[in-house]
Amino acid sequence: MVTRVTTPGNYSAVLSNLLAAQQRQMEAGNRVATQKNGQDLKDYAQSSELMTAMRTVQTRIGAFQDQNKLLRDKLSTQDTGLVRVADAAQAVRQIFSEAIASGRVDTLVEDVQAQLSSAVEAMNGRYGGKYLFAGGQVDTRPVTVTSLSQLTAGPPISSFFLNDQFQVTAKLDEATTVNTGFLADDIGTAMMQAFQAFQAFQEGASGPFVGQMTDAQRAFLEGQLADWDTVRSNVTNLAAQNGTNQKRLDTIAEDLQSRANALAGMLGDITDADMAQAAADLQTAQLSVQSAAYVFQALKESSLLNVLR
Repeated sequence: MVTRVTTPGNYSAVLSNLLAAQQRQMEAGNRVATQKNGQDLKDYAQSSELMTAMRTVQTRIGAFQDQNKLLRDKLSTQDTGLVRVADAAQAVRQIFSEAIASGRVDTLVEDVQAQLSSAVEAMNGRYGGKYLFAGGQVDTRPVTVTSLSQLTAGPPISSFFLNDQFQVTAKLDEATTVNTGFLADDIGTAMMQAFQAFQAFQEGASGPFVGQMTDAQRAFLEGQLADWDTVRSNVTNLAAQNGTNQKRLDTIAEDLQSRANALAGMLGDITDADMAQAAADLQTAQLSVQSAAYVFQALKESSLLNVLR
């Protein structure tokens, strides 16, 4: 009696097991290599809607973060400009105080002119090639005065400011919008009026400021100290407003980063593979492939042809 040692059904079953084991090995190998549970949304069918919603929020948060990084740099540049204008006002006051103390005005006009130039340069500051304090006229220099003598030549102070009245606003997140723009005429009008008063006195009957200070010049400069204190205080207040915006931006940046981290963690819980489990699955799948291959080979060697050979 001859015993049947194989059938097409046996081969089919063993081959099916071998292919299934190879598929499990490939899937486990992909999880180990990529550290992810799948390659695209179809691999996460049960969580695809949740993942799509979370990635939409993630994209929106990323856009706010990118915008706020640029805004942070802009506000920092604005702060530098505003502080520089306030410093110029403080410097003029110091120049007057030192002249009063010494009784000499030999370089007074030159020193004041230098501070005018410094303040104008600060108000004409740029960020990204655009004038910061020009409102919507970002390609037009907002302050055109270059010398003390221009201030008393006839045109009104307002004619030296070319900014419009558009003030930039920025949306920091879904719920927060702040006004981040400052205008050159708001910053510098009072300062230019004070410079104009100085130049008018310099050109008047009690001028010019040269050599030994006169009583009239002393009285004038003493009267100007309070005006320059006010100019400096007003510009410092604008710098403080800018600083408040910087603080709000920093706070919102921390919140956005916290939200981004939370979303990344939630997505990771869905998409990131358990590496210990993935390694174990890969080892099991490899063993299954080896076992199925061994059985297939053994079945082939037990062929009736081999028995009759």
